[in-house]
Amino acid sequence: MSADLNPIEKAKYVSARRAVDYVEDGMRVGLGTGSTAAWMVRCLAEMVRNDGLNITGVATSTRTAELATSLGIKVVDLNEAKWLDVTIDGADEFDDNLTLIKGGGGALLQEKIVATASDKMVVITDPTKHVKTLGAFPLPVEVIPFGWQTTQSLIEKALVDLDVDGRNITLRLNQDASFRTDEGNLILDLHLERLEDAQQVSHVLNQIPGVVENGLFINLCDVVIVGAADGSAIVRDINNGTVTNEQVAVNESDSIFTDVGG
Repeated sequence: MSADLNPIEKAKYVSARRAVDYVEDGMRVGLGTGSTAAWMVRCLAEMVRNDGLNITGVATSTRTAELATSLGIKVVDLNEAKWLDVTIDGADEFDDNLTLIKGGGGALLQEKIVATASDKMVVITDPTKHVKTLGAFPLPVEVIPFGWQTTQSLIEKALVDLDVDGRNITLRLNQDASFRTDEGNLILDLHLERLEDAQQVSHVLNQIPGVVENGLFINLCDVVIVGAADGSAIVRDINNGTVTNEQVAVNESDSIFTDVGG
């Protein structure tokens, strides 16, 4: 492992390295978006180059597709793959029920579609993402540009009747312009601070005209891997009801780090 990585990046790398153990030859693999998922893509690419691993990837964003393709992973559209064996992705928050908040990178819609079209979803994180109660991380909501301010007002009204601590909503920006998703939509970040009933919040939000999707991932995650800088990982498998502490066999070669920079 590169000595230049800070502890959080080391933890992300360890979780990614452990997650690729779920990938077997011939699989169709959902490739997540974000800094932790980028480590996973690099780990898979190393296996493709060095071990002859034959996989087909379905990316959850344009930037993931570009990274995977540049590293030699075959990437196809979900319409071509149809169904996936496993998806590996990051998360912005997760609780003990493996309910997630995702969308910090703005790819929540494609991420949720890909995760839903998979036999298994493996989430890779560092220790800072595990929370007792969701909501400290702003909940992303993807909305269409037409009438987005009206949609925001409708969301604000809906939040009054929900069990949340905060109701501030901000439009996500990219420098001085509105952030645009791969589908050309906008993202409203809901600063809820605490949300107790993810199912209710998700249902209410998705009933509002103009809302495309929200960043709550409920009953989608099967396994969460929490990496640590010392090379250990906690693996939570909700289907087996197990929590194991493992030592991850880290490849000491520097080949995986040569493309790090994005």
